[in-house]
Amino acid sequence: MSPALYLLTGFPGTGKLTVARAMAAQLEAAGQTVRIVDNHWINNPIFGLIAQDGVTPLPPAVWDRVGEVAAAVVSTVETITPAHWHVIFTAYLDGESDTGTVPRLEAVAAARGSIFVPVRLLCDPAENAKRIVSLERRGLLKSVDPVEPYRLADKGPPYDPQHGNQMDLDITALDPEGAAALILQHTAAVGSR
Repeated sequence: MSPALYLLTGFPGTGKLTVARAMAAQLEAAGQTVRIVDNHWINNPIFGLIAQDGVTPLPPAVWDRVGEVAAAVVSTVETITPAHWHVIFTAYLDGESDTGTVPRLEAVAAARGSIFVPVRLLCDPAENAKRIVSLERRGLLKSVDPVEPYRLADKGPPYDPQHGNQMDLDITALDPEGAAALILQHTAAVGSR
């Protein structure tokens, strides 16, 4: 498979990192090298230096610092990370403060000679609320507020990048391995266009 740069988006707690791990396992089983860039691997150098409980809103100034870390990570992927590696980014995009994310990652993919594949993961709010409270999420400094999936769903569906290579995938009742296999099939189809 040609190298791809993936962006898995969706509400917090839907399973973006879990699906990314399953994708990585399947790609690595096929002899590919993969790096996952979970949004909290970018956020947590900053989150770890403030009072953060996974429920209370964070001070707005935090996001400027997180942006600096993100810029360094994205630049590294663009200019240093080997171009034959697959890279999987995960992120919750609100469609307001982060409208530059999709075009920036698309440009990184082009610079690397990679296919860019945004994947919007959808999940029923009740199932999302069950997933968001996991102990692993708390340890990773992620949101663990069981009300958040309902609050976000009331505003509408997750941000839609409306990209030509995009895949929308409802993972409410789909296991991570099945979701990963469908995403990789989609990527192969995109790559053969």
